[in-house]
Amino acid sequence: MDIMLFHSTYGLRPAVHEAAGRLRAAGHEVQVPDLFEGRTFETVEEGVAHRDEVGRDELLRRAVAAAAPYSDRGVVYAGFSFGGSVAQHLALADEKARGLLLLHGTADLGEDASVDGLPVQLHVADPDPFEPHDWLTAWYLRMQRAGADVEVHRYPGAGHLFTDPGLEDYDAEAAEQAWKAAVGFLDSL
Repeated sequence: MDIMLFHSTYGLRPAVHEAAGRLRAAGHEVQVPDLFEGRTFETVEEGVAHRDEVGRDELLRRAVAAAAPYSDRGVVYAGFSFGGSVAQHLALADEKARGLLLLHGTADLGEDASVDGLPVQLHVADPDPFEPHDWLTAWYLRMQRAGADVEVHRYPGAGHLFTDPGLEDYDAEAAEQAWKAAVGFLDSL
């Protein structure tokens, strides 16, 4: 399975490479595009400032360019937080997408969004300051109306980026549960 794995606003940190290694060990081909062109950040605020400075359109252009060589084979789009929103945009626009794996983040989708049974799995802290309950409920309903087959996993007490061992949010037990479910999801595609 080909997977495009997008980083969070912290940039392409070691945790992203470790996640890619975990997925490769499970038998998948994984690409980890660097949308920030080598820049990484120590705080979410610094990363958000850089994301906003570069701009949404440019970051999506970079993501599309990174995915283009693989998209004809049917890709699973995946991402961490901000990278999840990028992955969601690409998956909803790619009729050959095989799945969408969201870790810690979602994105808005237009009323005219339409996918034919796209498998989607979301892993999110509960509660999550960046993905509040009302937002997640509305997102889930819009994804279902769009035709996606959505599965949501919530992790009570975990921090936002609970799968990143280099951050304060890290929760080893929640991370292991998330990776086990994610690998199972990918194996089912």
